[in-house]
Amino acid sequence: MEAPPGERHARATPVDLTGRAIVVTGASPGSIGFATARSLAEWGADVVVTSRGDTAPLLAALSGVRRSVAGHPLDLTDPISVDRFAAWYGSRHDRLDALINNAGVHLDLRRTWTTPRRTDDGHEIHWRTNFLGTMHLTHRLLPLLLRTARRAGDARVVNVVSKLHARGRNDLLFGTVDPYDSWTAYGVSKLALVHMAGEMARRYPGVRAYSLHPGSVFSHIADRGLEERPVISALRRVLAPVERRLLLSPDQGAQTLLYCATKPDLPSGYYRACAPAVPSQETRDREVAAELWNATEAWVRNLRMTG
Repeated sequence: MEAPPGERHARATPVDLTGRAIVVTGASPGSIGFATARSLAEWGADVVVTSRGDTAPLLAALSGVRRSVAGHPLDLTDPISVDRFAAWYGSRHDRLDALINNAGVHLDLRRTWTTPRRTDDGHEIHWRTNFLGTMHLTHRLLPLLLRTARRAGDARVVNVVSKLHARGRNDLLFGTVDPYDSWTAYGVSKLALVHMAGEMARRYPGVRAYSLHPGSVFSHIADRGLEERPVISALRRVLAPVERRLLLSPDQGAQTLLYCATKPDLPSGYYRACAPAVPSQETRDREVAAELWNATEAWVRNLRMTG
């Protein structure tokens, strides 16, 4: 499906970010996270980027702005990795102006799984990575965000979600996707992130919280799940030039992330194409959002006790 003209032409206005510190998770080369980090650094921010493995290739790709970019490994499914990252960041920075929660997975794009893939601690992989891992990281960095908000008057959490959050339902936040469908599971995890942003804004008004749909972007996420299907992978490589013309580039997809992370006095909320947008009806249930926050907060506290 071709990206709508409004998404293709939306642009964030550059802001002088000198002195600000920003974390961008999931910034592998070719991704919207990478494009976001590059622009933030060019605008003057001190940027920390993450990837699941060695960050050296990522930093090499950002060599043109490397003086203002640092990197550290982060695996959202591993509590030890999350805690190590938060401790590493806190030991080197006394502020955090924006946490851009971009890292996530969308697996099994061809819907071949009949049962969910689970992480080592037993959670469905989209839920564990996209929502629980993101909540864990955000909770660990929340004291620094609150401190920055008090000192500077502004700190932000930006959750990259998707229009596919509309595939999620509130009853599935506390249950299971049955029969299993990976696209629905992905949508449920993104619905939870929309709820998270809304609830954070209500509980911590000093921190602005956003969720956003970046648009339909040509990136390597579509390669996931095709590793064992060489014929389809080869066909996708042949069709890549067509996809690039129809979809947003990573730079275009990064614009709403940049907009939410930097536009002065921007109200908390849900955004698309650098403008306020209307999320699904399910996101309007504040009781569900509060219940989800409380349950996840308790889960994070238990990690602290047992980790």
